[in-house]
Amino acid sequence: MSYNALDHLADLTQYLNLTKLFGSSIDIYYSNWLSWLFTPLIAVSLLPGIIIIMLYITSSLLYIYKLHRYRLLDAYDKDIWDAGRKVVSAIWDALGWIWHGYEIIGIENIPPGGALLVYYHGAVPIDFYYICSHILLYEGRLINPVGDRFLFKIPGWSSLLEAFGVIPGTVQSCAALLRKGNLLAIAPGGVYEAQLGDHNYELLWRQRLGFAKVAIEAKVPIIPIFTRNIREAFRSFNVCQSFWHWLYQKTHLPLVPIYGGFPVKLTTFIGSAIPYDESHTPESLAKLVTQNMKEMINTHQSKPGNIFGAIAERFIRRKNKLSD
Repeated sequence: MSYNALDHLADLTQYLNLTKLFGSSIDIYYSNWLSWLFTPLIAVSLLPGIIIIMLYITSSLLYIYKLHRYRLLDAYDKDIWDAGRKVVSAIWDALGWIWHGYEIIGIENIPPGGALLVYYHGAVPIDFYYICSHILLYEGRLINPVGDRFLFKIPGWSSLLEAFGVIPGTVQSCAALLRKGNLLAIAPGGVYEAQLGDHNYELLWRQRLGFAKVAIEAKVPIIPIFTRNIREAFRSFNVCQSFWHWLYQKTHLPLVPIYGGFPVKLTTFIGSAIPYDESHTPESLAKLVTQNMKEMINTHQSKPGNIFGAIAERFIRRKNKLSD
C-alpha cells in the first residue's frame, strides 16, 4: 500500500516537472500566436487615425502660414491662402501617388466656368482630398466643398476649412458661388453614405434634392465623379448596422468605427457633364444624376469590392469593362 503511494507520488512529481518544462514553451507559443492574430487588426484600426493626424498637420501648417501672411503679401498679392494651399496640396498629391497609385480619368470633362461636382462618399473621402489637390496644382482651380456642419465644430480645423473654401452652404449661397465661375463639390449621400455604405457600393442619397436645386438655381452643369475602390481603402464597421443606423438618426454624427488605410489602387472617373436644362425640375434632375452615378459605378467598379483584388490592381491592369 505504501509502495503504491510512493509510486503515485513519483508520477505526480514527474508530471509537475514536465509541466514546468513545457509550460513556458506553451506560453511563448501562445503569446506569439496572439501577437500574430491581433497585430494586423491593431494596424488597420490605427491607420484611419493617421489620416486624422495628417489633417491636423495640414491645418497647423495653414495656421502658421496665416500668422505670417502679411510678410508674404508682396509675393502673393491676390489670395493670402494661395501659397499655403499649394504646399499642403503638394503633400496630399504625393501621398496619393505613393500610397494609392492615384490617377484621374476624364479631367477634361470639367468645364472652364462654374460647375457642380457630385461625388460618391467613401467611408473616408480621401479620394476627394486627392482630387482637390491635383486640380489645384495642375489646373490652378480651387474646388469649394460643401461640408457637414459638424466639421465646423471640430477643434483645430478652422484654418483648413477656411483655406480650402469649405462651406455649410444654403441653396442660395452655393448658387451665388457657382455663378461667379467657381467649382463646387457636393456628396449627396454625405455622412450617412460614408458611415452606412459598404463594399456593394449602393447609393444612399435618400431622395436628396438640394444639389439639384443648386444646379438649377445657378444654371450650371453637373459633373458626376466616382472613385474605384474607395470602399476598399477604408471601410466602415458594418456589423449591427441597425444599431449604427439608429445611432446616426439620433446624433447625425460619424460615430461608426472605421478601419483600413490599405494601399489599394484608386482611380477617379470624372463623367461627362450633365448640362443645364431649364425644363428640369429638382426631382427629374436628381433622378438623372442618380442614374448616371449608378452607371458609372456599374461600369468601373467590381462588386462586391475586394481589398486584395484592389491592392493587386496596382500591378495588374484590368480588362474589358473595368479597364482604364
